[in-house]
Amino acid sequence: MTFPAIPTGRTLSGDAFPLTPNPHPATDTERAALMTDPVFGKVFTDHMARATWSGGSWGDRGVVPLEPIPMHPGAAVLHYSQQVFEGLKAYRHADGSIHLFRPTMNAERMIDSAYRLAMPPLPVDDFLAACAALVQADQRWVPEADGAALYLRPYLMATETSLLVQPSDTYDLVVTASPVGAYMGGGGGVSIWVSRGYHRANDGGTGEAKTGGNYAASMLPQQQAKENGCGQVLFLDAKEDRYVEELGGMNLMVVLGDGSVATPRLSGTILPGITRDSVMTLLADAGRPVRERDIEIDEIREGVASGAIVELFAVGTAAVVTPIGELRSDDFALTVGDGKAGPVGSWVKKELTDIQYGRTADDHGWLIRVV
Repeated sequence: MTFPAIPTGRTLSGDAFPLTPNPHPATDTERAALMTDPVFGKVFTDHMARATWSGGSWGDRGVVPLEPIPMHPGAAVLHYSQQVFEGLKAYRHADGSIHLFRPTMNAERMIDSAYRLAMPPLPVDDFLAACAALVQADQRWVPEADGAALYLRPYLMATETSLLVQPSDTYDLVVTASPVGAYMGGGGGVSIWVSRGYHRANDGGTGEAKTGGNYAASMLPQQQAKENGCGQVLFLDAKEDRYVEELGGMNLMVVLGDGSVATPRLSGTILPGITRDSVMTLLADAGRPVRERDIEIDEIREGVASGAIVELFAVGTAAVVTPIGELRSDDFALTVGDGKAGPVGSWVKKELTDIQYGRTADDHGWLIRVV
């Protein structure tokens, strides 16, 4: 995919999504309580952005009070899962300004996902304006604490009342916002369960699209991971059950003993992560070799055991950069390094978050101001 540059040097307008204020917003006291160590995705702000597709075009744009969405029991999304979504964050800087991180890349990825699900694309300008308008309306919900942010969840869903197995005639865009802290708490590395027999995606399927069905398919293996004392699941390829692909909602990075970094190549079954791309760019900027290639699970097992692989870490919008401290499966258990964050993952996490929170120069133009 090719992503256009994010506009810089201006505050992004949300005027295309006019505000209808919530007549009963949370009080300052209520909001403060809700924003104290929130569970990821459990707390929502006062408003949501909306638009509708009907008659071949997008309309009814606006930011409205957060409320349940009326839906006919025969709505196509409920039966055939014609739905795509995105996830991005708004960050408050020390001067009080608020910025989105690489939102154009999210907008373009949603277009690609929509194409794969036979859905109408949401124009990039609408995506950006919807996110900007919602943040502007609910800017008091953007946390000030270090490591916290306002998580935005834009999604498109089929709303036509029809049980025909065909693309819907009508669609809704909804964007919600949630104040969040760390997705994975604790200072140590997360334990990963290597799934055998269950796969996230197949060749020709929807693996590179961000659609709910991919995540539904990961939930049974994720449940098995928890039953085995692990926080996340790692999927292997569906064809040979041999090559690592991605975790339930994150991409994988492997640090070799020579200082180089490898990550599974985008083969059509792996989501092209925005944090993945950002981390690869920062590592390359620092002169560290980064290769996208096929990586066998046996290479990781043998490399961790021998010391040829010194770090594993996961990257994603929610997880940011999360160290992997242990790998487990039915037939092995391995500790990675000393089981904690390694120097490469720690360094790139600091570099990335310093940009996101405005603590260092944004040389790539990844930030766009919305407040």
